[in-house]
Amino acid sequence: MAYKMVAERDNEKYSFARESRLLIVAKARVWASEGWRVVITDQDGKAYAPPEFDQLLAA
Repeated sequence: MAYKMVAERDNEKYSFARESRLLIVAKARVWASEGWRVVITDQDGKAYAPPEFDQLLAA
């Protein structure tokens, strides 16, 4: 998979993988808006926090 999202809150942790950067960013934004700590990692291993999601879409 090209993009991986990890969401953490309290003692919970979820991860998702998608080929589409648009879908992974949309999912990550929803989780972040609900109070989760979210990070997206691309195929090169670069990590993106919510303030950097627009950079990921522009790539």
